Amino acid sequence: MIILGINVYHGDASAVLLRDGELVAAVEEERFRRVKHWAGFPREAIRACLDMAGVAPAAIDHIAISRDPRANLLRKAVFAVRNRQSLGLVTDRVKNAGRVQVLAKTVSEELGVRSEEIKAKMHWVEHHPAHLVSAFFASPFEEAAVCAIDGFGDFVSSSMAIGRGHALEVLDQVYFPHSLGLMYLAITQFLGFPKYGDEYKVMGLGPYGKPDDVDTLRRLIHLKPGGQFELDLSCFRHHSEGVTMTWDDGEPTMGAVYTPKLEQLLGPARKSEEPLTPRHESIAASLQIVFEEAAFHILNALYEKTQLPRLCLAGGCAMNSVTNGKIRERTPFQEVYIQPAAGDNGTALGAALYVQHHLLSQPRRFVMEHGYWGPEFSDDEIGKVLGVRGEELRKYGCRMHTMEDEEELCRWTAERMTEGKIVGWFQGRMEWGARALGNRSILADPRRHDMREILNTKIKFREKFRPFAPSVLEESLHDYFVGAVPDPFMMHVYPVRPDKRDVIPAVTHVDGSGRLQTINRDTNALYWQLLKAFEKLTGVPVLLNTSFNENEPIVHKPEEALDCFLRTDMDVLVMGKWVVEKGRS
Repeated sequence: MIILGINVYHGDASAVLLRDGELVAAVEEERFRRVKHWAGFPREAIRACLDMAGVAPAAIDHIAISRDPRANLLRKAVFAVRNRQSLGLVTDRVKNAGRVQVLAKTVSEELGVRSEEIKAKMHWVEHHPAHLVSAFFASPFEEAAVCAIDGFGDFVSSSMAIGRGHALEVLDQVYFPHSLGLMYLAITQFLGFPKYGDEYKVMGLGPYGKPDDVDTLRRLIHLKPGGQFELDLSCFRHHSEGVTMTWDDGEPTMGAVYTPKLEQLLGPARKSEEPLTPRHESIAASLQIVFEEAAFHILNALYEKTQLPRLCLAGGCAMNSVTNGKIRERTPFQEVYIQPAAGDNGTALGAALYVQHHLLSQPRRFVMEHGYWGPEFSDDEIGKVLGVRGEELRKYGCRMHTMEDEEELCRWTAERMTEGKIVGWFQGRMEWGARALGNRSILADPRRHDMREILNTKIKFREKFRPFAPSVLEESLHDYFVGAVPDPFMMHVYPVRPDKRDVIPAVTHVDGSGRLQTINRDTNALYWQLLKAFEKLTGVPVLLNTSFNENEPIVHKPEEALDCFLRTDMDVLVMGKWVVEKGRS
């Protein structure tokens, strides 16, 4: 049985494909369109999934869409009647929902096949159940508490549930217009980060500030019994005036969600071109504290409802890795599972798994233990690209050769990093989710105090306050981090051991923490071997790992990796068995 899951006409459009309950392929549309968070119909992602699975569109049995225009209709109607000034907002939602309902025709048109060739049954899966399922049914747990926290989807912002076997029961929800994700978005915009998905920048900025504005920001949200909460709606415009949003074939955009009342509380909003000041750092630090208070309020209530020691977490707010690293400390939960595409991209997976298990009652067979579900390229394909670009490479003073032996390749690459070289590492199947996990990564020596500044100013061309992540051998995890557990998806921040902070300064944030990724030999043997080679040379089983891109989506094809390599100050490019090096005789 073939199930295609899609997140459509929303940010982070994506597609996944299941065969008999096993995930075969998963990829975001942005990787093909080269526009971050691309919104619209994920045509190229669907085609890639079909190619990776080796199936034609006619072979699809079910298509699962992570939207349900019919969900919460009564609540939507009551809200519209009570808030007539927001009828434009409701009209926009209805227009978007209309496109979702005619997807059968759109699928055939976009894939270039006759409509009668698409025999699949269509399923509309509500947004938040898709989030919940994406976490639980991909987890190793037979029974768990499940939570989704985000902006909004199908009129819901937070959900609490319990998962058992192949069934999910929603216990409680928080509805529009109250949203923890929207509160974080409002402060993100206030701090001068206007692009869709910029919240992670505020998370990185927070550790630089003193949390002097906690009491002020607490006024934005009122915590209520049972994990419920309400926003001070006078500071937000989404429920009354509405917010301009675009979800059409390109970068999603969103207008300001806060009102002048927020500026009365916090002072003038920062313009994006203005310098960051200690005042802005304080607001970011305070926001993280207030966000965590609310998140743990929800999670502790969920534990009280379920009394289960295991938690599965999803939604855009599950990308807050700082909060995630504190869950076992601040709640009774003992084990936490968060799959790498916890945001809206992951709802495509959730919709497909919902159909497989919840609707069709099929037993669970799949556990997501790694994030490598995208396309890959053979050494021959890589060699052809390098051959076509050979003259250009020579103009850049590059030389290239192949290394047939993986051990030699890893040793050679590790040696380059010990010399201070920055390496573009392009191997195997592309990652699913927002993080580079060692297959489309830029790698460097974490021992160098100057490496973070070099990367930010010469390679990534991004804000200097943003940290870089450590990849660490799983067997060495406790030697370098405090209270950490294995995490192959880079979804948790933990303290670096005080005696190791000067050992790996390039991946130690200003507050002494690191957003780690543990590397297991069974799930990525080549990357594990590279870390072992670096450890053998230096005694340090850690590498600096950042996404292979430069203000763009993570590179997908060899051509894109080569372009990024040549236009930045990267020193070495390793693609498959091929090695390209600048300025070395």
